[in-house]
Amino acid sequence: MSTSTAPKPASPSATPATPAQRLRTRPPVRPAGIAKNIGALLLAVLFVFPVYWMFSSALKPSSEILTKDPVFVFTPTLDNFTKATGVDQFWTYVTNSILVTVGAVVLSLLVALAASFAIARLKFKGRKGLVLAVMMAQMAPWEVMVIAMYLIARDSEILNSLPLLTAIYFVMILPFTIWTLRGFIAAVPVTLEEAAQIDGCTRGQAFRKVIFPLLAPGLMSTSLFGFITAWNEFAMVLILNKDKSAQTLPLWLTEFQGAFGNDWGATMAASSLFAVPVLLIFVFLQRKAVGGMTAGAVKG
Repeated sequence: MSTSTAPKPASPSATPATPAQRLRTRPPVRPAGIAKNIGALLLAVLFVFPVYWMFSSALKPSSEILTKDPVFVFTPTLDNFTKATGVDQFWTYVTNSILVTVGAVVLSLLVALAASFAIARLKFKGRKGLVLAVMMAQMAPWEVMVIAMYLIARDSEILNSLPLLTAIYFVMILPFTIWTLRGFIAAVPVTLEEAAQIDGCTRGQAFRKVIFPLLAPGLMSTSLFGFITAWNEFAMVLILNKDKSAQTLPLWLTEFQGAFGNDWGATMAASSLFAVPVLLIFVFLQRKAVGGMTAGAVKG
């Protein structure tokens, strides 16, 4: 004889909570949390305000920059940017900066991928010494080597050369790139690579199809650091490239301020033009890095 079970009544907990109930279940607001939020907000304002002031001064007329009372509401003008971009050989400086920066970043990523994989995965004699050498190179103050590099470049007759500047920037950002990518590769489980090899992949194919897609956050963060380092570098180009046709934007910015004196509108416009590529790269790579972390998540 079969017995039918009557449906159980819905439990009170299954009913959705009312707004008043959700409000009562929220954790209480603690004074320590409020103080942390206020401190974070003050720090954000402290760091963002100079950037805002630079861009706003670049868009102000000259009569509204050097005033006793600061002007926050004004009619924007592009005259300062026109004056900045009208400087002789401006686009030559832009092209040189892009070439040496992008070239150094791409070379460092290619070399660092191979070197960091070898350090993280392979066992060979002298591995610890190589890691120590990478750490020492990362801590080296490159400014103290300017004279030695100048003498080498002069004796080799390669002064005022963009490939020389690219090679120097590549060597400057390579240690950090290797050290960072080594940590990302070591964090990828070895079992994933072994499973790919069991399925028929070679070691190179396993790296390209399994490990490389999971390195998106590391590639983006190291690219961002390398770009900022090479883009802002000043000492090397000042000593090694005296020819105007082989100089970059950091040197142009200092000469621009000296040429235009107290024209702060044009100076702020030049500073804004110099900062815009870094800001755009940061916003783009930050979004990609977060997306790479999500896309590269390993499901158990």
